[in-house]
Formats: sequence, structure tokens, C-alpha cells
Amino acid sequence: MSVETKDLAAALAEKMPELRGRLASRQPLAPFTWFRVGGPAEVLFSPADEADLAYFLKILPLDVPVTTIGLGSNLIVRDGGVDGVVIRLGGKAFGEISVEPGHRLRAGACAPDMRVAKAAADAGLGGLAFLRGIPGAIGGALRMNAGAHGGETKDVLVSAGGVDRSGAIREFTVADLQMTYRHSGAPEDIIFTSALFQGRPGDPAEILAEMDRITEARENSQPIREKTGGSTFKNPPGEKAWQLIDRAGCRGLVVGDAQVSEMHCNFLINRGAATAADIENLGDEVRARVKAETGVELHWEIKRIGVKS
Repeated sequence: MSVETKDLAAALAEKMPELRGRLASRQPLAPFTWFRVGGPAEVLFSPADEADLAYFLKILPLDVPVTTIGLGSNLIVRDGGVDGVVIRLGGKAFGEISVEPGHRLRAGACAPDMRVAKAAADAGLGGLAFLRGIPGAIGGALRMNAGAHGGETKDVLVSAGGVDRSGAIREFTVADLQMTYRHSGAPEDIIFTSALFQGRPGDPAEILAEMDRITEARENSQPIREKTGGSTFKNPPGEKAWQLIDRAGCRGLVVGDAQVSEMHCNFLINRGAATAADIENLGDEVRARVKAETGVELHWEIKRIGVKS
């Protein structure tokens, strides 16, 4: 890359005198992931706000790779780390939630899904309670059309804002995003910054009771207190991934210090000392055994980034 003759973070800082966000060199990423594994980012950038992000991307040399992470709930960072720039949105600018006229709610991309659900409930906005069951942030929900308990992001989304690799600030309607099961058709280079949701009139007490039921269901069926990344594989058409995994005899399967959850076998767990390679190899072993036993090919739902070491 054009700036590799010196420390990348220092070189970028020189190129961007008006930058207000934080650049950090060789920043460990494991603390930012729910699995608590993985190597460092060559550079970690935390923008001050959307305008700062746009400024950064406009000046960033095109040969510098860009990777975006959110709350790290649905993510494996490989042990070799991530080359180029990792962008992590945070702070008030990307975490605000506001209620708008017409039973609508606007949320920043790093606002946790469960906090958005709670804000909607407090405002008497129905239709968004399912977000309580998604362990991530709004940016990730937009990128993968996250869903749970009978609801999907596309069902309530009006529009989404973001910044592309050239630094242009863009707006997308829900139709533009062409969302399907656990997939968004948004351009790969878009970094989502906000979303506008459509709710409906509802009773706060009833909505909160629905959220309590969702919480109870998660606690009773998912290993949410473990170091895990949520659902590992997408459900194949007409099938449940966990049932296929169980049928292939993978419940409790261990590779290194990574394990298929005994409670819910579409969840992988870091038992304490697992590496990213342990977790990814375990997932690939599960996929191979399911394919051999059932003929069905499982596809990763968890995003995997970085360099294998």
C-alpha cells in the first residue's frame, strides 16, 4: 500500500489534519468481540460523527483495506489480525435514539438492538419488540437483515443512512436494500450510520411484557452468559440448523478450547482459552459432519474477518 513505508496510523494522521476521530495503531480487537478472540487491527479508527467518517474515507488511499465492526456479537476476528483500517463506530453520535412523528424511531448504527426495543416500548411503539432478541447493534441488523422471534429488520425498516468508500453520504430506502433472509443487498462498501424504523401504536406495558417473554425464552434456550457469537449458521430452507447439527452428533463437540453448546447446538462457545482458529475450525468441522450425515450444506451466519495465523 502507498503508505506502508511508515506507521499507517501516523501516515494517515498526516494526510488528514482536520480529522477529529481517534486513530490507534496495532489495536487489539479481541476485547471488542463477544468471543474474546483474535489479533489486532493494523489501524483502528473511531470516527467522531458521520461527517468525520466521510472526511476520513474521502482522503483514505483506495489501496488501504477497510473493515467495519460493530458490537462484535456476530464476529470472529482471526488470530493474525486485520490488515488496513478497522472502523468501529461508537459514542453518542452513532448511538442516539429518537422518536419521530408518525410512530417512527431513528437510531444510530451502534445503538444496541435491545436498547432500541426498549426505547420503542417506552414510547408506545409496537412492532419493534423482536429486536430485544438480537444480540447486536443496528448497523449489523441492517447489514444482515437480522431477525428473531418472528420479526426481521426489513419488516420495520423505512430507510438507512451510510457512507460509501469514496466518502459520499448516502440514503437507502428499504426497497433499495433488497433484503432477504439474513442478507442485505446494500453495496459492500457502505458503512451504515443510522436507520429509520416504522412502528405502530402500542401499549407500553404490553410491549414490555412481550420483551420479557423474549428475554425469558433466550435465557432458557441459549447460552447467553457464555463467550459466544450468537447463531453460528443460517437456517437452510425448510430446516433448523440446530436440528441438523444435533442429528450429525455434534452437540458438545470440542476443538481446542472451543465447544458446540450443549444448550443450543447452533451456538459455539469459547470455554476460556480458545483461539479464533479453534472456533472457526470447530465450525468447519460441524459443517463437514452435517454435510456427510444429512447432505445439507450449512452456511456461516457469523462474520469472519482477518488473517489466519
